[in-house]
Amino acid sequence: MSKKYIVVLIDGASDYPLAELGNKTPLQVACKPVIDELARLGVVGMVKTIPEGVLPGSDSANLSILGYDPRIYSTGRSSLEAVSMGIELSENDVTLRCNLVTLSDENNYLEKIMIDYSAGEITTQESNILINDVAQALQTEKIRFYPGVSYRHIIVWLGGIGEIDDTLLLVPPHDISGQQIADYLPKGKKGNVFLDFMLKSGMILKEHPVNAARIKDGKNPANSIWIWAKATKPELDSFYEKYGINGSVISAVDLVKGIGICAGLKPVDVKGATGNINTDFEGKARAALNELESGQDFVFIHIEAPDECGHQGDFKEKIRAIELIDNKVIRVLKEQLDHMKTDYSMMILPDHPTPIIKRTHTPDPVPFLIYDSRDSGTGTATQNSSNIFDEFYPKTNGMFVSEGHKLMDYFLSKRAR
Repeated sequence: MSKKYIVVLIDGASDYPLAELGNKTPLQVACKPVIDELARLGVVGMVKTIPEGVLPGSDSANLSILGYDPRIYSTGRSSLEAVSMGIELSENDVTLRCNLVTLSDENNYLEKIMIDYSAGEITTQESNILINDVAQALQTEKIRFYPGVSYRHIIVWLGGIGEIDDTLLLVPPHDISGQQIADYLPKGKKGNVFLDFMLKSGMILKEHPVNAARIKDGKNPANSIWIWAKATKPELDSFYEKYGINGSVISAVDLVKGIGICAGLKPVDVKGATGNINTDFEGKARAALNELESGQDFVFIHIEAPDECGHQGDFKEKIRAIELIDNKVIRVLKEQLDHMKTDYSMMILPDHPTPIIKRTHTPDPVPFLIYDSRDSGTGTATQNSSNIFDEFYPKTNGMFVSEGHKLMDYFLSKRAR
């Protein structure tokens, strides 16, 4: 069996010190014995996944980690999500993300506050009913709505490149949690179209039976859509042509799955996998092992839970998410791969920080560790039995990769430049 390569992406796990944790981060205080062991036996370092001048989005960060310079390849996240959903796009189409959100209940839309960018992590079944009713009322011959997973949906403006330009300003809803929305509504060319959609969606959703039931059950209602993340059709070079290995991508998030599909990686769905902490962690590990045993050389496992906890400002759940990943993903992978007696390398890292105190992404470098089953504990000066996988130790004791898209070269044993 040829050597295998596994990347475990613990989305948003990196953080800032918190007073509630004795000025430590969730990554520092989490009980993660398997990750800690791999760090001691492997290489640790820091990587800047977000280039200077690029917004710290999950699209840019994950492109970097998979070996694609986002300054060249990024066309926006919503188009990657559209690809994952099987939506056919032309080069002239414009895609947008359409969240279902919870806004406060002031009568004046402009006075409302962003309560919850995910509408209480609404179920896919509920959200599809809501977004289809919104679509029936609002979509036109050129502007189409597509239901997705949970609160995440897509709008496609057919031929929109001729209608929309770079003056259009759209703000991610998770960047304005707890803030009044008036200053963050769509602006620029055609911004009035999307603002009108948002205003009308509030009237459609306010008395909707799905939301009435959610309120009765003590859940946040999905009482508005929020439009953001303008993008155009993506094009990526083949991962196989870049690195000479076949691979698979495992993610419950359409964005990451879409990147994988565009790169020619095989998308793998895991029953029970979600984009939050209530996911089948071990199911993702088992699916990855199955891909490797079936002949794939590379698997990219994306786990969203720490990022969602960061956006929600919940440090306790973020710690728990990291611990679950250690026990139900990393442990299962290592034990089974060791049992298979196959040579393998595993890289573990966040894509970007999602600090609890900010509740959004930041462009700070993130820690990474690389464990190689063949030569762990030997090889480079950075390998040390005292290695620690957190946001601080690798800054002074590990290597630093200043251009994130070159980390994959290093991981796959090519020369880092």
